[in-house]
Amino acid sequence: MSKLSNLGHALYEGTASINFVGRKWLWYAMSSVILLLAVYGLVGKGINLGIEFAGGVEYRVSMESGQANQSNVEKIREAVAQEADDSDIPAASSPIVNTSGSDNIRIQTEPLTNDEADTIARTIQDAAPVRDISQDAIGATWGEQVADRALIGLAVFLVLVVLFIWAYFREWKMSVGALVALAHDVVITIGVYALSGFEVTPATVTGVLTILGFSLYDTVVVFDKVRENTRNLARTRKTYAEAANLAVNQTLVRSINTSIVALLPVGALLYVGVVSLGSGALKDLALALFVGMAAGAYSSIFIATPLVVQLKELEPGIKSGDARVMRHRERKNVDRYAEVPVFREDMPVEDEPEEGRGGPVDLVDEQDERQPVSTPSERRARYTAGERPASRPVTASASAKRAQPSRKPRSKRGK
Repeated sequence: MSKLSNLGHALYEGTASINFVGRKWLWYAMSSVILLLAVYGLVGKGINLGIEFAGGVEYRVSMESGQANQSNVEKIREAVAQEADDSDIPAASSPIVNTSGSDNIRIQTEPLTNDEADTIARTIQDAAPVRDISQDAIGATWGEQVADRALIGLAVFLVLVVLFIWAYFREWKMSVGALVALAHDVVITIGVYALSGFEVTPATVTGVLTILGFSLYDTVVVFDKVRENTRNLARTRKTYAEAANLAVNQTLVRSINTSIVALLPVGALLYVGVVSLGSGALKDLALALFVGMAAGAYSSIFIATPLVVQLKELEPGIKSGDARVMRHRERKNVDRYAEVPVFREDMPVEDEPEEGRGGPVDLVDEQDERQPVSTPSERRARYTAGERPASRPVTASASAKRAQPSRKPRSKRGK
């Protein structure tokens, strides 16, 4: 845990960094592959619209506890398909049969007449031990109304997103980056629905609208840090790309932690909806949330910020500022001794430089080489005042017999 906290601190301080902005073409290529798979699912397999959108008849079969198993599901599917062929009911030739909990089975068919619906209901009762059966006929008109309202809600949401980001950041390029990230998340989520074969229900629409808000929240947090780092860019001696990349690294740990905390309960809901319940709105909602949250965390880091940097670098002011920073670095790199590294605790220990490898070389002339070099212990020690020994013995001088001048008091001077 301490290593992770140290890594987060290093990313925030800039001592450790992941080059997200510099590798933008790698992230673009990865997203292109994912989007191509999603588009293939949409075009090739198509979206499996639920009965709420396509219309049809839904039968809910109640059975004894434990009887809603795969064996009875296969019996009901085969019996309904056989009855459709025998009675010439093409709308029921490909029924959708799945379990809903441990004591319920759900059967869906295309729209049927009242007589055809009754015939299929009797066939279901004869095929399995049914305790109770109910049927609901849903018209396609209601599904079209739901789809239209969902599209209207999506359009209103996107307009509000553009206005909010433009008003908050005063930068239309960030609005473009946020919208591209949102479209990226929506296409991937719908593509996963198409590839997995899950039904698109009103719960799916609710999940898609929810992930738009989650993706926008994560993107706005990163953009806010980018604006903070680039506010006084001329004083930092950094290019716009470097300041934006630092912002992504500073918010990386927070984005990962937020995404994991959000994905864990949604993953639990998805497991319960798929394994325990088998079908229903809970499964559809959980899948949309799980895929959309994961895609939103990815797009805010790898797509939105690199795209904004790419757009900003086209501005003349950003170009001139980056060029000024590069010229400053070139001038400083002319003298390689101009920049002295700051001592750090984790600085590697290196051996003393040897002769011929760019280090200092001891210059010793031939005369000094012939003389023995004294060690520090053999050199003469330093002495303080009064401790130095006399170089020769003290003898009497001639001035010792003469009268020495004495200092007179002030009162007798000059007399």
